[in-house]
Amino acid sequence: MKRDLTFVSHGARCAAWHVPAGSDALAGPGGRPCVVMAHGFGGTRDSGLLNYAEGFAEAGIDAFVFDYRGFGDSDGIPRQDVSVRRQRQDYHAALAAARRLPGVDPDRVVLWGVSYAGGHALVVAAQDARVAAVVSLTPVTDGLASLAHVVRHAGVGRLLRLAGHGLRDAARALTARPPHHVPVVAEPGSLAMMGVPHAQEICASFAGPTFRNEVCARAALKVGLNRPTTFVGRLACPILVQIGTKDRIAPAGAARRTARKADRRGDLREYPVDHLDVYAGPGQRRVLADQLDFLAHVLDPARSPR
Repeated sequence: MKRDLTFVSHGARCAAWHVPAGSDALAGPGGRPCVVMAHGFGGTRDSGLLNYAEGFAEAGIDAFVFDYRGFGDSDGIPRQDVSVRRQRQDYHAALAAARRLPGVDPDRVVLWGVSYAGGHALVVAAQDARVAAVVSLTPVTDGLASLAHVVRHAGVGRLLRLAGHGLRDAARALTARPPHHVPVVAEPGSLAMMGVPHAQEICASFAGPTFRNEVCARAALKVGLNRPTTFVGRLACPILVQIGTKDRIAPAGAARRTARKADRRGDLREYPVDHLDVYAGPGQRRVLADQLDFLAHVLDPARSPR
């Protein structure tokens, strides 16, 4: 059963759930392993992440699931601001909080991220050599490749339209006015950060009550600057990269290149799914099974230290 917790990131209270392991199957001398989990672009912890956290708990792994500042149940302003810098700071703060949990082995903590968070997890692990492993699901690893992906599938006009809204929001921020928001997801051709067929229907299948289908439009101006792939060479831990071959949001090719950069530390697995198919249903169950297989190996308490 999940427990409500809070931790502080740069002066703001962040909300989290701790889902304790259901057994000591993977416990070692230092305690149980733990997975720190965060959502992707504009998401919240109550939108599909418990499907994974509960699976980890059943396998003997604690889960620590949190909301970024400005999202869900966490404090912080402006609300709905997808700031790469702030979100990575929150990941570091969540990682520190998870290491302090009673019964958790601080040297066997894994970072788990989906979409934008799949990229953040790689960067944070590169900055903290104590991280035991990374699970990077349908990750955005190269913002420049993501922009090219948008142009190929939706045309340069959509990119320019989003940039215009981003500039409008940035101007409002400079003059201390309330943010200008755009939807996170909508049907292809509509104004949104992501154009996905049957977007509302899919989101309704897993989105929780704190999810808001909007973000500060300024995020559109920063996509190309978000390049987690440039950090991968500094990783000291094993990583599992899971990509959807039908992904319309996170380019599969960029994620493949990122996994290859990790060389022998990288485990690349592919699935015939789109970006939002990994939160519920058959797609979710299949990728979770592979995550459990990967974690059972890298978190085995009998393994020698890396």
